[in-house]
Amino acid sequence: MAPDPHPLPRTSKRIRALAAATAALAAAAAITPTATATASATASSAPARAAAACSANGFCEDFESQTGTAPAGRWNTTVANCSGTGTATVDSTVAHGGTKSVRVTGKAGYCNHAFAGTSLSDVPAGSELYARFWVRHTTALPAQHVTFAALRDTNDNAKDLRMGGQNKALQWNRESDDATLPAQSPAGVALSTPLPLNTWTCLEFRLDRSAGRLDTWVNGSLVTGLVVDGTPTQDVDQQWLARGGWRPAPTDLRLGWESYGEGDDTLWYDDVAVGTARIGCG
Repeated sequence: MAPDPHPLPRTSKRIRALAAATAALAAAAAITPTATATASATASSAPARAAAACSANGFCEDFESQTGTAPAGRWNTTVANCSGTGTATVDSTVAHGGTKSVRVTGKAGYCNHAFAGTSLSDVPAGSELYARFWVRHTTALPAQHVTFAALRDTNDNAKDLRMGGQNKALQWNRESDDATLPAQSPAGVALSTPLPLNTWTCLEFRLDRSAGRLDTWVNGSLVTGLVVDGTPTQDVDQQWLARGGWRPAPTDLRLGWESYGEGDDTLWYDDVAVGTARIGCG
């Protein structure tokens, strides 16, 4: 998939999308995804998936070189604060491409953190940061807040920028002030999308570190509610931008599970790629 030459949506388009979602909500009182959750991965050949996994100028990882059960090499399973029964292991039974992935057995409760993490030191500094990973999971996102990807932000007192779910749909969360993207109003949640079950899903995000902007794609489609474009929009990024001067400086990427109440899940991660240009789903 070629990089999107215009990754940031125009504000007017997003406002129209918000108005349409609000009207649909009033009519149906149901969450309407704005991204199409398709399992295009299963239609691709293994060589094509491998090529897509390694088209980044930072690093790429397909886990095929892992030889033990614990993620090794550039990966570690260190967690902050506390840990319990959650685990992150190399799995040879389920994979997106090739024969291996990282399996995370996620357990409910704050002290059951489980992650496989890696440094971002080999991604060129002073540039936009793009990440792409494939994820598969078995249990619908719960109503309460969970995290399945985290980045430690040195410009935010080393607190995490967290990607996960709440109210059964995808969201971003800023640990330092608990701001969410989108806002957890019915209209905001309607502009996000659930994470599909029992199929490989391609998740991508872009961080403009100098401008404090953020884009998120699911299976190649930009999700309207998961965009920070610098212009506050009610139910989307108004809360996020209320604290001015957000300029993220992430130092690591951790894939796994962190629950703050309910929410067991089993997840697999594969074909991770991080660089300074959009990588796409292949």
